[in-house]
Amino acid sequence: MSTGRVIHTGQAVVDLVLRVPAVPAAGGDVFASGHEFLAGGGVNVMLAAARDGARVVYAGGHGTGPFGDVVRAALAAEDVELTGPADPGIDTGFSVALVDDDAERTFVSTAGAEGAVDVARLRGTDPGEGDVVYASGYSLVHDANRAALLEWLPTVPAGCTVVVDPAPVIGDVDLDAVRVLLDRADVWTTNEQEALILLRRLGSEADGADAATALATATGRTVVLRAGSRGALLARPGQDVVNCPAPEVEAVDTNGAGDAHAGVMCARLAAGEDLPAAVRRASVAAAIAVTRSGPATAPTTAEIDTALRDGTTRRS
Repeated sequence: MSTGRVIHTGQAVVDLVLRVPAVPAAGGDVFASGHEFLAGGGVNVMLAAARDGARVVYAGGHGTGPFGDVVRAALAAEDVELTGPADPGIDTGFSVALVDDDAERTFVSTAGAEGAVDVARLRGTDPGEGDVVYASGYSLVHDANRAALLEWLPTVPAGCTVVVDPAPVIGDVDLDAVRVLLDRADVWTTNEQEALILLRRLGSEADGADAATALATATGRTVVLRAGSRGALLARPGQDVVNCPAPEVEAVDTNGAGDAHAGVMCARLAAGEDLPAAVRRASVAAAIAVTRSGPATAPTTAEIDTALRDGTTRRS
């Protein structure tokens, strides 16, 4: 089997999560009932891949200061490798998330060293046969990262698998830049809402389970559509959709489920498994993740193996 790496080209940031009864009106004030301060963004995908046995490389930026320290500590705990030193002139960025009593999330984010990556850092990863390159739509938001990724991604060797997760920003970023990602993507992994947004931008329409097939047809790419408690749908142009169900679980917190799915899928592809098997395993991992509070709740290899061995996966 292959022993490729998972090369993450996205952004690692810090999340300050504040739990509030409601988001205050302009000029108002409210006390949080609880708070968390933790590494977030692309960190959650990387930790998921590492916990399922992958050798993970972070090709993004990280800063000098307390936020950069938080990110590096989280990555070091799972043996994630860094491709370059900390930026000496700026700290890592952070996001403030206000979570109200209706579980609605409101974000205010800053950009730091993770938003100032140059193409040399990406080239330094030297991707080779069996490696999996993970690209995020969030990279298109930052001018430097967008320029670096769009220059480098088309040069990634054919022996590497490129996995693209468009992220919720897919409706706001430049469509020509999205097309560059599509041109090199081997796997386009997305949730239903993101899939429908992209379909509309490409001049197509679909809903529900048809979105996976429609997106594969519109883009000519293999699509993994994450469908919450239903698991995931795997669609290839001109082929029948493959249902990759998830176990029946009681969800506690869905935050980070998509990251767990993407990370484990990348880990299994880097290990040489075929895509349907990787997606089925990822659906089990995501189901386990939602039974735990917090964003970085991806399970370990042993936990996923136990769930698969016990036969808790729903039949399609």
